[in-house]
Amino acid sequence: MSFGNTYAGRVAEQKTPDRTDHNITLDADDDRWEWRRRIRANPTKHLVYRIGVGVVGGLLLIAAPLTGWLPGPGGIPLFIAGLAVLASEFEWAQRLLYKVKDWVKALTAWTGKQPAWLKMLGSIALFICVLIAIWLYLAVLGVPGWFPDPWERFLARLPLLP
Repeated sequence: MSFGNTYAGRVAEQKTPDRTDHNITLDADDDRWEWRRRIRANPTKHLVYRIGVGVVGGLLLIAAPLTGWLPGPGGIPLFIAGLAVLASEFEWAQRLLYKVKDWVKALTAWTGKQPAWLKMLGSIALFICVLIAIWLYLAVLGVPGWFPDPWERFLARLPLLP
C-alpha cells in the first residue's frame, strides 16, 4: 500500500535533520563564541572548563527537584537551565535538550487543539492543585508571622492549620 499522495506518505518520506554529529563533545568549529574556541584549543583549559560546566549544570539539575515543591515555577526552569548549561558543552545533553524542546512544542500544539471547555477545566484543576499545595505547605511549616492578621484568622479556621 502506497501513501505517496497522502499527508502521512509525505511525512514518512521526509527526512528528519540530524541535529548532532554524535561526538562525545561539541566541535570547536561548531562554537559561535571566540572565547570558547580559545578554551577548546588548550586541552588543559578545556578539561577544567568541561568540569566547571558539568558541575554548574549538575547543580542546577539537582536543585530542580529540591525547589519544585516551592510556590512559583520551581524546578522546571532550573531543570531547563541546567540542561542548557550542560548542552553548551556535552553532546548527550544537547540531544536531550532537543527532545525536551520537541516534547514541549508537541504538548503546546496538542493543548492548542483542545476545546475551550477542556482548557478551562484544566485551568481550574491546576488552580485547585496549587491551592492544595499551598495548604499542605502551610500545614507542614505553619502560617508565617508576617501574614496580615485577617489572613491568619481566616487560615486558622482551615483544617490542620494552627
